[in-house]
Amino acid sequence: MWVEITLAVLIFDLAIWAQHLVTHKVPLLWRLHPVHHADVDMDVTTAIRFHPFEIALSMLLKIGLVYLIGPAALAVVLFEVILNGTAIFNHSNIALPVWLDGALRRVLVTPDMHRVHHSVDRTEHDSNYGFSLSVWDRLFGTYIAQPRDGHDEMHTGLKWQDERPARFGWSLALPFARK
Repeated sequence: MWVEITLAVLIFDLAIWAQHLVTHKVPLLWRLHPVHHADVDMDVTTAIRFHPFEIALSMLLKIGLVYLIGPAALAVVLFEVILNGTAIFNHSNIALPVWLDGALRRVLVTPDMHRVHHSVDRTEHDSNYGFSLSVWDRLFGTYIAQPRDGHDEMHTGLKWQDERPARFGWSLALPFARK
């Protein structure tokens, strides 16, 4: 049973990594995803800041995987706990000691690793898609260890950033706004 659970969690984690990459590459899906990237100050609330349509699409993907691979219910629950816990962790604004960050990011996505993904720089922004395991970015060549200008000089959010993302209605309307 533990082999089944481990494989299911790995498959689900890879699927979420791939979904995240696709939301950056497919223009229609990218219209939804900036709600997550538009957070002015990246912190634990960024982990839950997604457009409802993007959440629905993610749920459809996971439901489809449940039907496709038929994992044990425990595997699905365990994956969701891991996904949500690691997403909150890697979107947090904590600074881990360099030695601890280096050790953890061999397996898990750390705050500094994922913060690179939230950079306004497009090259950095199109990297580090993982939420839980860091292996997928390393395996598929999308891993960037550090931002070009360092974390202190890196800006997160969107290039045109202002205070509007703090307003709930603006976030709901963003995918439908003219760009």
